[in-house]
Amino acid sequence: MLLAITAGGCFNLAAQQDNTPLVDPVSPIAIKLNTEVQPTVLPPVSLEQTSKARFAKTASFDSDSVVKIARRLAQKPYVTLTDPLPPGLAKISYDEYRDIRFKPEASIWKAEGLPYQMQLFHRGFYFQDLIEIALVEGKQATHLAYNSEYFSAGDVLSQRLPTEDIGYSGLRIHYPLNSPAYFDELMVFQGASYFRALGKGSDYGLSSRGLALNTAEPEGEEFPIFRAFWVERPNTDSNLIVVHALLDSPSVAGAYRFSVRPGDNTHIDVEATLFPRIDLVKVGLAPSTSMFLHSMNGRQNTDDFRPEVHDSDALLILNGRGERLWRPLANPKQLQVSAFMDNSPQGFGLIQRERSFEAYQDLEAHYERRPSLWVEPVGNWGAGEVVLTEIPTDSEIHDNIVSYWKPKQAIAAGSEFHFTYRLIWGNEPEVDDGTVIVARTASGRADIAKATPRRLFVIDYQVKEGNNDEIPVAQVQSSAGVITNVVISRQPKTNGYRLAFEMDPQDAELIELRAELKFTGPRDVETWLYRWTL
Repeated sequence: MLLAITAGGCFNLAAQQDNTPLVDPVSPIAIKLNTEVQPTVLPPVSLEQTSKARFAKTASFDSDSVVKIARRLAQKPYVTLTDPLPPGLAKISYDEYRDIRFKPEASIWKAEGLPYQMQLFHRGFYFQDLIEIALVEGKQATHLAYNSEYFSAGDVLSQRLPTEDIGYSGLRIHYPLNSPAYFDELMVFQGASYFRALGKGSDYGLSSRGLALNTAEPEGEEFPIFRAFWVERPNTDSNLIVVHALLDSPSVAGAYRFSVRPGDNTHIDVEATLFPRIDLVKVGLAPSTSMFLHSMNGRQNTDDFRPEVHDSDALLILNGRGERLWRPLANPKQLQVSAFMDNSPQGFGLIQRERSFEAYQDLEAHYERRPSLWVEPVGNWGAGEVVLTEIPTDSEIHDNIVSYWKPKQAIAAGSEFHFTYRLIWGNEPEVDDGTVIVARTASGRADIAKATPRRLFVIDYQVKEGNNDEIPVAQVQSSAGVITNVVISRQPKTNGYRLAFEMDPQDAELIELRAELKFTGPRDVETWLYRWTL
């Protein structure tokens, strides 16, 4: 899913039926190895002759280089970097922008036979900002200046590509993820501080961000941007690639280091240091952004042939007490924000648990192949809360779900705030044998007599590699309204249980629900949480 950043939020530029990077008609990019055509080697343009690089310069480089740049940047007032595109490119259309494609034969490191290749995104359309890129080898960084020979343009684009160093709008990393014979698109950095990655066998879905500021606040969200990237040359005998990034915004500067290891699940270790210019009060660490249109627990106003449409179906939290919380997502009528207080969380993330084609019935979007994104804090993150923001939407092209960690204490201006976490793209976290997890949530009318009728909730549970011999006791709590007709029974299709109950909202317009299964002995069971709104 490709994101365009606006003053009010983000939305998907590519329709879900396409599900491709904006600049290419096919995704993932598959570059065949060992072709008979010899690759074209296109060296970067000389920095000294053409580049106006401010950050990703040709210079010595070490592990602290980006941290030092961010520290110096934060000591000065924020300056909007204005690097206008040539007039012909500044106002090109969506179709014209898609017509500018990176030449696969020009991929960085292609001629060297390394385990990774890198391609670049052109500037234009919504991606106007100049992003600087440097290649790092040993202790030396070399600025990668814009080169029009890296790109081809078809018949749609009527403008000539520039010759001066206009920079890029982002980059993407390729790796033979699914087959040794092809370099698949593995990871993309493009648009503000957004990035996304894939595990083996998955398609692009939700995105991550470097930082979230003032999300869903009346004063408007602030979108920090990755101004520059330093990409380390990968080793021939390792599947590790390291990307450094410089973050900047009116409120904060920061240095990020991404250590990427692809696989069935792709692991990205993130080390970040923030240098706030102001007190960061409404800050979100390790934010994720996804799309939820409807599922079987929210189809009241849906006219769609597909049973479910979403990139993620729930927020999963493993809190500091070891409790597993499963919160199905919603597409509310009004914006809503939920906060789950915790101390030293073990993990949280937006999960796509429903993996059957039958649940979506979409031959083009294939939502069953969208990755989950799990966040594992490294070290003690202290007190705070996992925040979930759900924004109303009537279209699957909009990303309307945001989750992140909000520290209890503001990050003070002038301080240096370091945090580390791991992102896992692909499957959701494994659970021990015998663990009872939520397999499905559905809801509907329980009667037709009232203007605001009772709601029927049906929750299916699955026992992972265990038995469902014991029928547990079901406890359902609500913050308002009245709960009746609580029934728990075996669910043979999921090797688990089905919990059903009715809820009469009475005069309430918002109700928090909580369901737990109690067994006679110790057993790991997910706690089901839900917010019902009128």
